[in-house]
Parts: sequence; structure tokens; C-alpha cells
Amino acid sequence: MESHMLLTWILSCLLLRPSATQDPVPEGVLNCCEGDVLFLLDSSGSVSSYEHSRMLSFLSELLLPFSLGEDQVRVGLLQVGTKPRLEFGFNTFSTQSGLQGALRNTKPLRGDTNTVEALRIAEEWVLKPGTADGARAGIPRVLVWLTDGVKPGDVVGPMSKLREEGVAVLVVSTGHGNYQVLREVVSPPVENHLYFVDIDDMSIITGDLRDAIIEIILAKRIHVRDVSTNSATLQWRPVLSGLTGYYEIRFGPVPTGDTGSGGQGGPGTSPSTGVSHYQRLTQSADSSTVRLTGLKPDTTYNATLIPESNEQAFRPLSVAFTTKPEVLSPTTITVSESGHTSVRVSWGPLQPETVTSYHIEYSALPRGKPHAVTVSRTQNSTLLRDLQPDTTYLVTVTARHASGKEKAMSVKVCTQEVTPALADLQLTTVGSDSVQVDWKSSMTGLKGYWLTWEGQQSPAPGQRSSLYLPPDSLSTRLTHLPPSARVCVSPIYRTARGEGLCCTAQFYSDAFAYGYQS
Repeated sequence: MESHMLLTWILSCLLLRPSATQDPVPEGVLNCCEGDVLFLLDSSGSVSSYEHSRMLSFLSELLLPFSLGEDQVRVGLLQVGTKPRLEFGFNTFSTQSGLQGALRNTKPLRGDTNTVEALRIAEEWVLKPGTADGARAGIPRVLVWLTDGVKPGDVVGPMSKLREEGVAVLVVSTGHGNYQVLREVVSPPVENHLYFVDIDDMSIITGDLRDAIIEIILAKRIHVRDVSTNSATLQWRPVLSGLTGYYEIRFGPVPTGDTGSGGQGGPGTSPSTGVSHYQRLTQSADSSTVRLTGLKPDTTYNATLIPESNEQAFRPLSVAFTTKPEVLSPTTITVSESGHTSVRVSWGPLQPETVTSYHIEYSALPRGKPHAVTVSRTQNSTLLRDLQPDTTYLVTVTARHASGKEKAMSVKVCTQEVTPALADLQLTTVGSDSVQVDWKSSMTGLKGYWLTWEGQQSPAPGQRSSLYLPPDSLSTRLTHLPPSARVCVSPIYRTARGEGLCCTAQFYSDAFAYGYQS
């Protein structure tokens, strides 16, 4: 009978003993964050084994929901004793099962509370980017100090240095002493980063502390780019890569007066986006972008990405954005191909999806007769013909939009002045170094004539002289010219010089007059 009872007791013990092959701790589901979090755990002689165990259980519960890994959250544990010891660094664990096992197996150090030395190790080694197994550059860094509040040491200076280097400092104290010291070392706001709690009631602050950490290391896993008046691109980190599943995207305008933070909403409201009349799209597990179209201009939208997979749970990711205000064409007008009687006018942007036609009106300033032409919505330029030379016109381009709106934009354009060429030029030599220059002109708008002459032979090759004559001049005599002088006469107008004529004067030793006609 006694042997039977002994066998029953042995079998019961075997059945109740935890199995080494039991299912591992499920992976985290807080796919929200990216940061390096170092826990500074007081395990000196002032902390009992029971208190040490309770603190580790608190850390286990606090960290369980986080997704771990290189592009997610990394955790380190530095224990405080006479000789502080790094139990594990940021690169040690990438799975919850490994982290949870390490927390269960962590033993206290005992001895003195050498927090200052522990902070030196944290600052120079663990939390310093660029060191071996150190923190990642450009990633949020957090130090969470768990202490009983007894003899914290001269920690104000080291903690201040860490904060100056960008480390966020949070403190959990299971004692109620040294309030002023602990209040001084935490990062602001103090009410969110300093916790006093009894050792048996630590679980009541788990959610608040976790939320405070998340607020610091929250990663921008989803963002919006290429926002226009009626479209935007949603981009996210492909968290489903390598898994089976799909992404569901919900987006819709935020009701007027809503902050866009979501909520249950009313009938027809998406519980995840907090907006009514939302649209829904699905994308494959290997995708990371989607183009949202059909949006309204100058409107705030909420977009929510919901990763769906049977292999792992993910939190929805939301983002709010505002489309650009509607820009009605035209916003720019340019002028090209300006001639004497025509000008090409172009405008933009071209908006064939919203514009029905473009109406162009033009008239000479100050009070010319108005003219008009209408072109199709796909045309962004037109050539205005039969204009007056050397005249300023006011051109107005009006876009007629399908919505009934019209937008007009005006610009002044100028046609070019007519600059006729010189009609006739005649040179008559007089003596051995003079020439009579005669020309004919019946042109209007002349401002004068420009004469130039230069020698083409030694002793004065390339030597040029010039002379201006008033518009009523039709002849002049040039003296002391070099041999074979080339003489040119050009008409001058208000805006330009017209095409001139040139002749070469030849001088003979016997002074025989020899005239040359162009």
C-alpha cells in the first residue's frame, strides 16, 4: 500500500513539473517602436531576494508585448552591486522567449549600491552609439532605473550627463525616500517618468510605464508622401515580409471638428480610422506602398494600415494628412515667338480632368478693340495673329472649370517693332581721301542713322570710326579716309537697329572720281 502511494506521488510530481519542451513564450505584438532600452536594476544588499524577484517579474510583464529585433526594440539589463554587471546587452536577445528566460534566471549581486559606477558603464559603453554592442545611432535611447531608493549615491551629475547626450531617464522606486534626488534625475515631464510604488503593487504602474516608454521610442512606421490635391501615397515598413497574410488599408475624411484620433464613431464609422464613409483597399504581404486616389482638395484624412496574418498579431498603424488646396489653372503665363504681328501665349498647369475650356481675350492698350479665342481643355498655348507691330497688348487667359468656377490671369505682351532695311546707298569719291555718302529713305519711325567706316588695307587695317546723324539726314561727306575704306549706314529705330548697307570707297592717285552704287 505504501509503495503504491509512493508511486502515485512520483507520477504526480513528474506530471506537474514544467516541461523543457513546452511552447515558448509568444512573440511580441507591439509592432510600434524602435529604440534601445537599458534597465538599471538595483540588486545590492539593501534589496531582498523577494524584492529582486518581484522587480524581475515586473520587467517580464512590462516587456512581454514588445517586438524585439534589430529594427524594433532592443533590451539590456545592468545590475547594480559592489561591482555592477551587464547581465545582457542590446544584441543578446531578438526573441521574447530568450529575453523572458534570461529574466527568470537573473540572480542578485548583493554588496554595496554602487550606482555611480553602473552609470559610468552605461554612459561609456552600453548607451554610447558606435561602441561594440552599444546603442544604435539615431535611435531613441532610454534608461529605466529600478531602485529601492536607499543610498542612491551622487547620481545627479552622471544622470544629467546622460540626459544631455539624448538619453531619456525614467525611475521606478519601491521606497519613498530621496524624492528630491530622484525627481532631479528623471527627464521631464516628471509626472510621467517618476514612479513611487510598493513592491507588491508594481503591476499597477505597468501600463503607465509601458506607455511612457512607447511615447519615447514610438517609430514612424507609416507615413504619407507625394500629397497632391486629390491623391497621396501611403508608405510603411513591410512588417508582413516573409509571412502569409495581407494589408488592409482604410482611409476617409475626418469629420469637421474631429481631431482625427479615431474612436468608435457612429453608424457607418470605421472603428479603426474613426471616420465615416471610409474606402478600403487590400495589398499583398510583400508590398510597402499604395496610392490613395479620388481624394478631395484641402481635406484632412485618416488612413489606417491593418496587417492581417495568422502567424503573428500586429497593431493597426494610423496616420493623418491633409491634401493640398485646389490650384485652379492657370497659375503661370509665358510669352514666346514674339514677332511683328503675332505672339504665342502659353499657360499652366494643364488640368484636363477639371477644366472644360480656356478662353483667351486680348486687346491693344490703352483702348484697343477686344478680340477673343477659345481653345480646348487639352491645349496649353495659342498663337495670337494679326496684331499691330510695336504694340502692347493685354492678354487674359480664363480657365472654365467643370465645377462652374472660373479663374483668370492676365499678362502684358509686346509685338516687335518693324525695322526696315536701308533702301539705297551711294558713295562718290572726292579727291584722294574723301567720299560723298548719299542714301535714300522713306521709312517712318526713324530715330537717326549710324555710320561706320574702317580701313581694310595698310596703314590702318581694322581701324573703325563711327558717327550718328539725325533722322532728316540723307547725305554726308567723310574726309581723311584710309585707302579702300568700307563705309556702312544703318537706320536706327526705337527698339533696334535696322539692316544697313555697306560700300567700299576706292581712291586713285590721279584723283579720278569713281562712284560705286550698292
